[in-house]
Amino acid sequence: MRSWASSAVLGQRRRDTVVRVVLGVVILGLALWALPTRRPGEQGGHHVEQAAVLDVFERAGVTEFKEGQRGPAFRLKTLEGRTATLEDYRGRLVVLNFWATWCQPCTIEMPTLEALWREYRERGLVVLGVSVDRGAPRSLIEPYVRNLRLTFPILLDPEVKTAGAWRVGGIPATFLVRPGGEVAGVAVGAREWNSAEMRALLESMLPAKAAGGEGTPSHSKRHSR
Repeated sequence: MRSWASSAVLGQRRRDTVVRVVLGVVILGLALWALPTRRPGEQGGHHVEQAAVLDVFERAGVTEFKEGQRGPAFRLKTLEGRTATLEDYRGRLVVLNFWATWCQPCTIEMPTLEALWREYRERGLVVLGVSVDRGAPRSLIEPYVRNLRLTFPILLDPEVKTAGAWRVGGIPATFLVRPGGEVAGVAVGAREWNSAEMRALLESMLPAKAAGGEGTPSHSKRHSR
């Protein structure tokens, strides 16, 4: 037969156990609340449910990054010999594509990048093509660009330092950088950049109206060859 004292001790132990369980549930709930989440997008001025935003990324074949991630700054020469930085385009949605003349998948997707650039550049989108051809051989790059009739800015990464800073492990690799510099996602491998799925994704990140060219450097527009 248990004494009063032993019953009191057992009762206290039960209460302690309950308290620990309750505290554990509260702490777990706080931890889950504190975990970084993907930011809901916006369409037509209204917030879209988080699951719907994820579906947009998935349908476009783009891996979404958690919010707050920023890409490394760079300063590269353009094919015309000018200097360009990521900061030059801080007010625009940037499609940053790493490619090379010898990369067949890069060549396959180039016309769709050009089509995307032509369709959306007036709405605040810029395509930046970063060539990772070592040494930046103009004898190869210039005919390549001319033959494909590319008019978006071409940047040169002759020592592949910028590609390394962005942790590019294979090409083509394309990053989507929101206005302001936050990296929204990455696509590794060729994509159809003017597809309905891709346009739906980009529409969710484009401002409703281009900010009158704000943040657009004078060298961001190139004439067709």
